[in-house]
Formats: sequence, C-alpha cells, structure tokens
Amino acid sequence: MNQQRSFRDARDVGDDLASSLLRVGGLQERGELRRDVPVGWFRCSDLLARPELFEEWRELLSSWLTGEHGSAPARTAASYVMSWYLHVPAYVGALLLHHERRVPSLKPERLAFGLGEDRPHPEGMAVLGDAFYCLPTDPGSVRPEATVVRDERALAGVLRAQYVAHAAEFVRAYAPGSRLGRRMLWAAATDALDNSLWWAGRQGGTPDAEGAGVADAALVLDERHRPLTSASTLRLTDGPDGHREWARRRESCCFSYLLPGEAECGECPRVCSR
Repeated sequence: MNQQRSFRDARDVGDDLASSLLRVGGLQERGELRRDVPVGWFRCSDLLARPELFEEWRELLSSWLTGEHGSAPARTAASYVMSWYLHVPAYVGALLLHHERRVPSLKPERLAFGLGEDRPHPEGMAVLGDAFYCLPTDPGSVRPEATVVRDERALAGVLRAQYVAHAAEFVRAYAPGSRLGRRMLWAAATDALDNSLWWAGRQGGTPDAEGAGVADAALVLDERHRPLTSASTLRLTDGPDGHREWARRRESCCFSYLLPGEAECGECPRVCSR
C-alpha cells in the first residue's frame, strides 16, 4: 500500500469506522452499535456533567426492582447502574478490538446509549466519532482519521488507557451520590472491561471464539494497571458436567443478595477466595 497517498485519495481507500460499526453491529443479536443518537438516548458526557441524571436512572431502576422483587435496596440499585454504565465504554471498545482490531474514541462525548423498554439497562449504543486506532496492516490505516500503532500490544494499551480515562470521569461523577466507595467503583470498572473482552468472544458461540476473547482479556489486562484493581481474572475451572470451562472472579459486588430470596453470586468477592 502506498503510504504517500494524499488525504483526499486516502478517504477512498479501505474501510472507515462507520464500516466497522456496520459489520460489528450486524454480528450482534439486537444490532447494539449505531452512529446516531435517537430521541430518549443519553450521551455519556451529559450524565457525567449532570450527576442528577444518575439519580433519575436509579429511581427508574428502583421502580423496576420493586416490581420484580418487591424490594429495591439502595446499594443494589446503585451497583446495577454503576455496572451498566461502565459496560458501555467497555463493550464498545471490546467489540471493535475483537472483531476489527480497531479502537474508537471512548471519550464520553463520543458515546451514547439507550435504555431497554423491558428493564432500564443499556440496550443500544452509539459511537459518534470517526477517529480510530489501528494496526499497520489495517486497510483503513491510510485514512486521515486513523492513528496507526505498532502492534497488538500497543493497540491493547490504547484501549486500556482510553477506557480508564472514561472510567475516571465516571468515578468522579458517580461516587458522591451513589455512596459507593472509590475502591468499589474501580473494581466494577475492572469487571466491566474484563467481562466485556471475554463476552465479545463468547458471543461467537464456539470454543475458539471464546478463547479469542479470553486472549484479548489477557492482552489488555496482562497485569494490574492502576487504578484498575486486578489483571484479568479469567481462568479454567471444572464445570458442573465435568468439562473444563472459563470463569472469572468478580472484583466488585452487585449487591443482588440484598434482594428477597437471593444469595451471593458464585464468583462474588464476598464468598470467593482471592
């Protein structure tokens, strides 16, 4: 590929980020990724600038929890909203890394999401920028909106850094109103990234696809990168049918055990040895 092409020529060469979003969105059951912000959706930057919107989200969730379980403990609602919000930048980054070996901008003003009608969790997501990071072999690497990094390890570092920067803004905005400690919030941020990288592979539906997701998690979270609270915790365990399967130890608690009739999750840090 001729690296001396003009920017005008480069726009006609290879894929842009919109092409990646169309391909990756088509792989998902509900087509989660899109480019626009429909009516009723939230830009991440709006929530971070107006933390009272998080309070409205928790109230909406509390109504749903009360209808489903007869109770809505404040810590449970706060934890659910925490995890659901962090899932947005984590999942967008994980999907594009896994399927396209690209990393889009994960800045709050570049991401948006919409809540589901059945329960108030992020069901659709939008990537609003055109810039992306990619490898030298990417067909879109000559495009003016592409930033080329040397290899997959560097690309993983870009994803991690962008995600941590977004998560840091969330922690600052969410901590005061949620009454959740900063250690808890960063543990949830670690869970969201590790789990999203794994889930991007699991959605492929084959052991090889899941293994590729596990490999992505090991690449991005190869060790503890502060303020994240751990490296990837994915590991092989013995499943109920005697076959080996992947599992991960959670870093944060969802407080679902506070709901009537519920117990701690099997991988909850409250009951799982570290």
